[in-house]
Amino acid sequence: MTENDANEDTARSATADPPLLEGDDVRHADDGCNEPAVAGVLLAAGTSSRYGSENKLLATLEGEPIVRHAARTLVHSSVDPVVVVLGHEADRVQDALEGVPVETVANEAYNTGQASSLRTGIETVCDCGDVDAVLVALGDMPFVAPQTIETVVAAYAAGAGEALAAAFDGDRGNPVLFDARFFDALTDVDGDIGGREIFLESDSSALIEVDDPGVRRDVDVPDDL
Repeated sequence: MTENDANEDTARSATADPPLLEGDDVRHADDGCNEPAVAGVLLAAGTSSRYGSENKLLATLEGEPIVRHAARTLVHSSVDPVVVVLGHEADRVQDALEGVPVETVANEAYNTGQASSLRTGIETVCDCGDVDAVLVALGDMPFVAPQTIETVVAAYAAGAGEALAAAFDGDRGNPVLFDARFFDALTDVDGDIGGREIFLESDSSALIEVDDPGVRRDVDVPDDL
């Protein structure tokens, strides 16, 4: 199983979910407080093995590659910087992102699983400067709305938890946000586990309910578009 074929790894498909919080209940609870510094990491290194012979990240939606849609969602939010982790067909994916103001970094070990891409992204973010948290999104999820990113970030700023995942109809999805205290643990995981176990095992995890079905919609096969 490869990175983009394992989209449930970061924040779904487990037996015990954290508490579910309504996004509207936490978005403005931090009024008057300093905004946290949250970086964005987009994982776009997988081999698209279930999609067929083509790279699904380069499949078009409304005339543009889906990875470009996913990157633009982060760029249109408050997360900064935005780092895109490349791997499979890195040059082609990078070309698809031309003109989008993101930083790209190659994960040479992308075939080992999602965890290596997560490690690469977090290490790159840390090299860019001090951040309080990182929001991790997936390159094959082009339907997430920028407002969803804002809701998750605002929930973090309001103290809703230190490991947060967007949810729709009570079901965990992506993106997922991790406080900086998890960075060491996230860079130590292996394979396709990604941040899922860390998220589920943390006593400060929470689901943030959003009115956005895109947090549960990834692209695995052509019919998903």
